[in-house]
Amino acid sequence: MSLVGQKAPDFELDAVVDSQFQRVKLSDYRGQYLIVFFYPMDFTFVCPTEIIAFADRHQEFKRLNTEVLAVSVDSQYVHLAWQNTPRKEGGIGRVPFPHLSDLRRTMARDYDVLIADKGVALRGLFIIDDEGIVQQVTINNLGIGRSIDETLRLLEAIQTVKRTGEVCPANWHPGEDTMKGDPQASHSYFEQHYK
Repeated sequence: MSLVGQKAPDFELDAVVDSQFQRVKLSDYRGQYLIVFFYPMDFTFVCPTEIIAFADRHQEFKRLNTEVLAVSVDSQYVHLAWQNTPRKEGGIGRVPFPHLSDLRRTMARDYDVLIADKGVALRGLFIIDDEGIVQQVTINNLGIGRSIDETLRLLEAIQTVKRTGEVCPANWHPGEDTMKGDPQASHSYFEQHYK
């Protein structure tokens, strides 16, 4: 069953935050949006490209009242070692967002991204709104990296729908027209865009 429209499963895990070990829990982010992304393992191949991409664009998420959380089944000690490894050597450098350790695989199981026989998580990405409701889920197989541009677009669409009460049509981007989610009121959008 999909988590979309449901309360995000609670969690409390060890993490690396600003090069220190800290407990991180869902309730720490009340009133903020969250991007929670699972990845299979540290010191691998696609994973560092995703973490680096999120790290390099972290300020764009912060401007949207959003925190990013990276999660894998590795320990916080392995996360710290990976952050202390230079990028040119396959490391990720300092990560400006919490880097969670799901060593017991409880969070991956709760978010339904655990590949039990491999003991790792699929590339699950969850956008959780400021009320703790899961608004979007994308799950990629192990070899397929995610798009930061698409994640930001989806986040802004979710925030726009919540702020305006209108809906975002296909291929919508920030600043473009939204439409009323009503059989009659939506006609003005269709008349304008489908001549």
